[in-house]
Amino acid sequence: MTQDTGHTPEHTPEHKSGFASFVGRPNAGKSTLTNALVGSKVVITSSKPQTTRTVVRGIVHRDDAQLILVDTPGLHRPRTLLGERLNDLVKTTLSEVDVVAVCFPANEKIGPGDRFIVHEMGKVKRTIKVAIATKTDLATPEQLGQHLLDIAGLGTETGTEWAEIVPVSAKENHQVKLLEDLLVGLLPTGPQLYPDGDLSDAPEEIIVAELIREAALEGVRDELPHSIAVVVEEMGLREDRPADKPLLDIHANLYVERDSQKGIMIGHKGARLKDVGRRARLQIEALLGTPVYLDLHIKIAKDWQRDPRQLRKLGF
Repeated sequence: MTQDTGHTPEHTPEHKSGFASFVGRPNAGKSTLTNALVGSKVVITSSKPQTTRTVVRGIVHRDDAQLILVDTPGLHRPRTLLGERLNDLVKTTLSEVDVVAVCFPANEKIGPGDRFIVHEMGKVKRTIKVAIATKTDLATPEQLGQHLLDIAGLGTETGTEWAEIVPVSAKENHQVKLLEDLLVGLLPTGPQLYPDGDLSDAPEEIIVAELIREAALEGVRDELPHSIAVVVEEMGLREDRPADKPLLDIHANLYVERDSQKGIMIGHKGARLKDVGRRARLQIEALLGTPVYLDLHIKIAKDWQRDPRQLRKLGF
């Protein structure tokens, strides 16, 4: 039996939780957008296209919702076994999330790559689809206006119904909060899926390997991006250290495909490798909040992108 207390109880909105995935051609701004929404560096961002290889989830915590962002490799026409595996990974991810958000950089015209992605995405029927015009800071108002019309046109042309079309600049934090609110609004009602404070459900070794790979990619020649893989062999707090002075030991191998690439990565008298180690260490320390000793070695795994056995060994 309920007692009438003379006032109506306040209505508390239902908690929402779910998964959203950013897709788009390589270098469309997906990773930068994930980092802007989560507020911490959980996915690698590099000026080299196609640098994302693992599905890293960034988690946005709110009182009314938990938005889990799934970062995927860029969908592309594959040329190697690695490329085929990356595409399969993307398609599996798209069928399992609540919202797919396609990123179209505002400073570039919509092209065949975008059509290919939207067409592939159309095969995933039940998922809600959103279009994001990224990098709006690099476009004039006229360019942006035309870009938004082109995105709407691509939807019509491919039979894709956009739930929203949103222009954002992750770099200038313009409309990032609006995008977050829109994505949350499209999620199903559900409980909190991850503990407060978690930024990603990727194991720390995976994130550390990605940060090392990001540092290794900066400034290398164009032929190297897809030839670099990183495996963290060992990671743990050094014993015999006082609790207030921890040190995290990380031993990692950086794999390339050929001798000549090994030379490029080491650099003159080891200067390049030393610089990669220093920059990676600073990023890892910033993310994990612990001083780090990073031991980095370069190894050759001949033509690993085309070799199923080596791909397995390197985690693909």
